[in-house]
Amino acid sequence: MSRTLLEQWRDMAYDEKADRGQLQKLWASYFQIEKEIYEQLLSNPDEEVKGTVKELAEKYGQDVLTMVGFLDGIDESLKEANPIETMDEDTVVSLAFDKEKLYKNMVMAKADWLYELPQWKEIYSEEELKRLYKEQKESTTIRKGKKIGRNDPCPCGSGKKYKKCCGK
Repeated sequence: MSRTLLEQWRDMAYDEKADRGQLQKLWASYFQIEKEIYEQLLSNPDEEVKGTVKELAEKYGQDVLTMVGFLDGIDESLKEANPIETMDEDTVVSLAFDKEKLYKNMVMAKADWLYELPQWKEIYSEEELKRLYKEQKESTTIRKGKKIGRNDPCPCGSGKKYKKCCGK
């Protein structure tokens, strides 16, 4: 069975045996392409861009595998997920994205070249961008509760000391 476009992209982009310099070049080039596509998408955020994988690659002046990489990256931010695991060049896909989800996913990925794009300021106010950024950062922050000392009252509410109750 032939390999899917997504498998081909991932093999190329995450090839552990590849020359580091070549991989760095691939990713540097990809990030620039990604930025240019997002600039276009964010310029008209409510327009649903739809077409086959091949048509979208041509629309944005990319090869099909690079477009597959882009589709893989944006998939979690879409209103409806595309069949990225099984798609081929003729699969119709949509780039209709959830603006808030997309911004938060860019923050989560630490992709400052994307979440700092000037187009975001046309979509959200400075305060809204700060709020979204903060919400995303706080959602991944782990807070540890206060440590229970062995002589503290047991949190189960029994009235006993922790060491004589649940701390046994």
